[in-house]
Formats: sequence, structure tokens, C-alpha cells
Amino acid sequence: WHKDARLPELDGIGVPGGFSYGDYLRCGAMARFSPVMRALLEFAMSGRPVLGICNGFQILCEARLLPGALVRNAELRYVCQDVRIAVDDPGQMRSELAPGRELVMPVKHGEGAYIPDPEHKPRVAFRYVGCNPNGSTDDIAGVVNDAGNVLGLMPHPEHAVDPLLGSTDGARLLRSFLSACTATRDAR
Repeated sequence: WHKDARLPELDGIGVPGGFSYGDYLRCGAMARFSPVMRALLEFAMSGRPVLGICNGFQILCEARLLPGALVRNAELRYVCQDVRIAVDDPGQMRSELAPGRELVMPVKHGEGAYIPDPEHKPRVAFRYVGCNPNGSTDDIAGVVNDAGNVLGLMPHPEHAVDPLLGSTDGARLLRSFLSACTATRDAR
């Protein structure tokens, strides 16, 4: 719950999309002030995995857990389409994500253009291939923090887990997240 100041014992945290706070200022701007965000910051600092998807990625950037910002799409329109992304460096979440592997997942956003922090070169996790649907700098679709345990991306892996949805590539990413959770739990 966003008003909780503490988290239960967890192996990993997923910060989902869905515009749960409204986005009257900037996507994720209000969420970063919730009491639970202090607990999330401590959790991330402990080295355990955090995965932010779409609005969750925006929240992680606003909370400064990931560098950069997400702004309005280049054409100022909502985008909803399948995209191809190539794996660069997914940090700890790499068990099924070898560099160079391409994945197909949908994007669904109006504010998904990634702009890097000018003082912090991003560690790129994923890049758009063939088409940049939102105008992200250098085709960046997702980034990971310097420690490799916090990953954010605009495409929705949870909407690419069954052939009926058009792709099962999102399941690879989610299984890689679960593997990272298991690895950090086993290390404790």
C-alpha cells in the first residue's frame, strides 16, 4: 500500500504500470512522495531486484532510482503497438536475456520518450530495433542502475506471455526477474 512506511520481507519488487496516481504533473511525479517509496529506496539499496514496467519505470526515474526522465512521445500521441527491442545489459536480470537477443513486446504509453540525465550516462538495458515508437534518445527502451539490480523499461512484458497475445518474449524477462529474486534470496 502506498501509505505504508515499511515493506514485508521480499525477494524482489515489481513496480507496475497503470497510472495508479493519475499523472497530472508528470508520470510518476506524485508517486515518488508516497511513504512506501522510502522503503523501496532502502530495498533497492540492499541490492535486491526491482523491476519497473511503463509507469513503474517512470516512477523509478522520478524517485532517482534510475537516471533520466520519461517525457511526452515525440509526436505527442499515445502509442499502442508491438515493438522489437534488443537486449544490451539487463544487469542482474540476465538469465534468459543474452546481449543481442531480440524480444517482441507491446508498448502502451503517451509519455515514454526516455531522456538521459546529462550528468549520468545510462546503463542501457534495451533498445528499440527498427522503429523508435516514442522518440527516446538513442532508441533506449529500458535502463538499469549502476548496481544492476534496478531495471526499468517501457514495453510491457506481462502482455507478452502467451502465443494468443502475439508473443511469449515477455515471459523470458519475467523469468529472468524471478531468477534474480531467487539468487539474492539464496545469497542472504
